[in-house]
Amino acid sequence: MKIEIRLFVWLAPFFVAVGLIYGALTGFTEPVGYLGIPLVGGLMAMIGAYLAVQAKHTDPRPEDDENGEIEQGAGDQGVYAPWSWWPLVLGAAAAVSFLGLAVGWWVFYISVMIGIVGLIGWVFEFSRGQHSH
Repeated sequence: MKIEIRLFVWLAPFFVAVGLIYGALTGFTEPVGYLGIPLVGGLMAMIGAYLAVQAKHTDPRPEDDENGEIEQGAGDQGVYAPWSWWPLVLGAAAAVSFLGLAVGWWVFYISVMIGIVGLIGWVFEFSRGQHSH
């Protein structure tokens, strides 16, 4: 994760500086630019800090080894549910929520309920406890 940490942490001050320069050039009359661009820098700093903390808890990846071979990255790259239907339910909930923003708030509230059901189903899909399926 070394390259990702450097990318996010080094670009954060760049965006803050560019936002301030943009504000100075526009006379701070256009609020989206001089507020939004430094906020992007803040978000990048938060992501870089999160990756730095996570890098301490995880083993080095094959991408971090400068002398690494392609074969070192072979195999499973994560835990995925290949036959899960719950992402489809969450996608439908997102689509209905955007429809609700256009049609009416009552449709949005229905999409929130669908989304909660989909999220609970996806989280507990591999549950081996009392309520497993």
